[in-house]
Amino acid sequence: MATNTPSPAASSPTTSTVSPRVLHSTWAPSYADHRPDATDAELTEAADLLAGHRVLALTGAGLSTDSGIPDYRGPQARPRSPMTYQQFVADPAFRRQYWARNHIGWLHVGRTQPNAGHRALADLERAGVLTGVITQNVDRLHQAAGSRHVLDLHGSYAEVVCLDCGRVIPRTELDERLADLNPGFREAALAASPEIAPDADAVVADTDGFRVATCEVCGGTLKPHIVYFGENVPPARVARSYAMVDDATALLVAGTSLAVQSGLRLVKRAARAGKPVVVVNRGLTRGDDLATLRLNAGTSRALPFLADELTSSVPPRTTATRAAASARLDP
Repeated sequence: MATNTPSPAASSPTTSTVSPRVLHSTWAPSYADHRPDATDAELTEAADLLAGHRVLALTGAGLSTDSGIPDYRGPQARPRSPMTYQQFVADPAFRRQYWARNHIGWLHVGRTQPNAGHRALADLERAGVLTGVITQNVDRLHQAAGSRHVLDLHGSYAEVVCLDCGRVIPRTELDERLADLNPGFREAALAASPEIAPDADAVVADTDGFRVATCEVCGGTLKPHIVYFGENVPPARVARSYAMVDDATALLVAGTSLAVQSGLRLVKRAARAGKPVVVVNRGLTRGDDLATLRLNAGTSRALPFLADELTSSVPPRTTATRAAASARLDP
């Protein structure tokens, strides 16, 4: 999910129309990169550039594709159009479609495991090289890998918020209610082996009869606690992301095309401050012109390589330095 991204208008979903979240070929820009994969020498150059710095990582969906979570814009991604915040809020049909499909898809995300890229960033944090991670992903795989200082810029799929009273509940709690309201729906959908799309979405053809739960406190509209396309990142979270960029002395961008402004502006901020920016991604990015070094590489290969290079000569972090870093990062 993201903010300030153009998206096509769509009518209310029905069983006779193509879902607005799938196969809209005009939405996603192409960032294909036909250069060969980065060599070990180029990766070593990146490690040399980052050595001695307090490095902040900015990550995106490309980091989690090797865990089995599809992305919107990677080289192998199918063109898709995401549901917008405006559609979700204004139209009960869109909300019904979202929750019906998410009722299936979120289980897939919940079962995924961190991959080598996630683990490498956690290793870098433990070694004192990495100050933290700002992720545009909502899958919480960084935390599962052991990273402690993580800012979920676009929220988390694991929570649900009431748009009326602000109450936040675990997604597991809502899952039980949706299962009770829609007996047999999940079993029938899974029997058809649905395609899993980005953002914990499953391609389910018939959602007309799905019953949507409301807030148990006020009866209000429930929404995933994530930032939708067309929705703004909360100001406090933006300020937090700026503080993390300012605290670091170098930025490592991994697995994102930087197609949305919420991530790109952080790269611009680091570049304006004269900080080294290393971009690791399969495909071109909107931040390539801002990068000190740009590597066409998969994160599951590149990040473990960088972790090995950067931690081989780094002494273990002391309790004092760990506490100092926590003081800088914690609100």
